[in-house]
Amino acid sequence: MCTQTSRGNRTNINVEMSPESQFGIYSQIRESIPIVDAAINKIIRLVGDFKIESENEFMTQQVDHFLKNVLVIGNGNGMHSFMTCYLDSMLTFGNALGEIVLDPMGREIVALFNVSMRNIRLRREDASLETEFWISRRFDYEKIKHPELLVFSTLNPVAGEIYGNSLIKGLPFVSEILLKIYKSIGLNFDRVGNVRFAINYKPNQNSMDADCAQEIAQNIASQWEQAMRDCSDGVIRDFVSVGDVDIKVIGADNNIISTEVPVRQMLEQIVAKMGIPPFLLGLNWSTTERMSKQQSDILISEIESYRRTITPCISKIVKTWSRLSGFDDEFEVVWRKINLYDEITQAKTQLMLNQAKRIETA
Repeated sequence: MCTQTSRGNRTNINVEMSPESQFGIYSQIRESIPIVDAAINKIIRLVGDFKIESENEFMTQQVDHFLKNVLVIGNGNGMHSFMTCYLDSMLTFGNALGEIVLDPMGREIVALFNVSMRNIRLRREDASLETEFWISRRFDYEKIKHPELLVFSTLNPVAGEIYGNSLIKGLPFVSEILLKIYKSIGLNFDRVGNVRFAINYKPNQNSMDADCAQEIAQNIASQWEQAMRDCSDGVIRDFVSVGDVDIKVIGADNNIISTEVPVRQMLEQIVAKMGIPPFLLGLNWSTTERMSKQQSDILISEIESYRRTITPCISKIVKTWSRLSGFDDEFEVVWRKINLYDEITQAKTQLMLNQAKRIETA
């Protein structure tokens, strides 16, 4: 739900239960659970690189030079740097927004800029099919004047919704349970791993110990403290006492609850959501585990889906560059092969077919 208050060219938007409220949670999950961050980074690397092919060889050379050297504000140079940050935003927040920066005369592209989705609000008028972009300006939101210079991608949107769905959507509850388990493990090791002692002194009622019990107890406490202090400095010192003195380790009779099963259950949910085979994330649940043909096909289909989502963004940037550079040729975004294993398999298959044809001909 959004309510608007017009102020000249500015509009104040009050958002209730908006998707933006989840952006901070998604970032915290990536920071708190390393396996989630590792899975997203792994997906980004698996998506790989691309090239532009065109019948005009001169245009192909020029666009290749542009993609390798274009300035990316805040991320260095090259289209690869821009797309890495762009894809990271899309997977984490469900949406990604980039800006094409032109020179003051509007004649050439001088830079690309990854816009933070934390500062952007999306709207769509009932009478229009176009998505409006509003950027945060202090306490207000101002409509972006040149949406034609923006590239925008949405991940797995729900019908009728503007915002996409983050890859981390559905994991806050699972992550909360996992973090509670990790926190309890740390507290238990603080209590049990850092050994604490209970010293009980029982004075003999038939001797002088009963009259000097308090002084003897204080002497035992000071000597024990001195012995433990020496141990912390690397000097081992024995503690010697006379009488009925009982020393026990606090918590030695308690067993730490096994967390292997619940932790694995939570990690299985996270791995299933990420779509990455567990052994690629360092989870060796089986000694003979390796990627099967079915897992490979599923992973390739996931990567191809991400490629299809961001290909229009790449095409818009290249088309803008080509028009400003005076080119009107058609081009195609060609992604490299996902892995070498597929190429080897196809080459072996083709070799066997050629050998079979040669035998039949002979």
